[in-house]
Amino acid sequence: MNDTRPPAIFLMGPTAAGKTDLAIELHERLGCELISVDSAMVYRGLDIGSAKPSAEELARAPHRLIDIREPDEPYSAAEFREDARREMAAITDAGRVPLLVGGTMMYFQRLTEGVANLPSADREVRAELERELERQGLAALHTELARVDPVAAERIHPNDPQRLMRALEVYRVSGRPLTALWREQRPETFPWRTLSIGLAPADRAMLHARIAARFDAMLEAGFLDEVAALRARGGLHPQLPAMKSVGYRQGWEYLEGALDYPTFRHRGIVATRQLAKRQLTWMRGWPELHWVDSLGPDPLGEVLKLVREFGT
Repeated sequence: MNDTRPPAIFLMGPTAAGKTDLAIELHERLGCELISVDSAMVYRGLDIGSAKPSAEELARAPHRLIDIREPDEPYSAAEFREDARREMAAITDAGRVPLLVGGTMMYFQRLTEGVANLPSADREVRAELERELERQGLAALHTELARVDPVAAERIHPNDPQRLMRALEVYRVSGRPLTALWREQRPETFPWRTLSIGLAPADRAMLHARIAARFDAMLEAGFLDEVAALRARGGLHPQLPAMKSVGYRQGWEYLEGALDYPTFRHRGIVATRQLAKRQLTWMRGWPELHWVDSLGPDPLGEVLKLVREFGT
């Protein structure tokens, strides 16, 4: 039976893979309307460190769901799901194809699979977990999660503090493992048929080199001045999700005097590499993902061929 759902394209990949440039080319070639899938780009003022498209790039190819929150206003995957579906419906109703581009894999997953009936964030429990993280480290939190929810511990990387603490928070608040709550989630059919494209350099060493080069370019573009401006505005602190974004956490520590400059740069690059590794791990488990080498001879041509075969 033919699938009569409207089409949508997912362009996902690790940081520094070249997703933005390719998405802009697809917008100009095919008329796709772009929706950002990035947990840092939603925040105003997080521009350089999030590799947010420039004003010139946004003029060429507007991205929805960029700059929709102040950095002191947390934004959840559940909110993204609601916002993205609204924007996708508007694009479809206008006769266009939504192209969702970004590297926040949790957003992609929640968008397509739904949101379980999870307890709301609990400030006291989260503060307790933050203290435990400072005293005992990530390994201890991951060990606890392996004890109470081994399935989630297998899925969540030991160096992913945000997801580790959320899984433990759910257990402590509800008394039930996150995995059990997800199993109770009723499956649903996603309203769009999707073409999922994974954009990444085939050579991991090349990705690492691009990450280091881009981090240095961000520093030259004034990244630390951006972090200083965020610190100076008041109301922000390192525990906010926005300030936990890769690079911003290390920049905050440097400006507070906790790190010297070489250590700050090294940690920023290493944290970005770790993020890329987690993103690639997610992507390997994504169903029916079409991999495209972003440093290959013609990545745009490969993607256009996939889109033609998909039929939009």
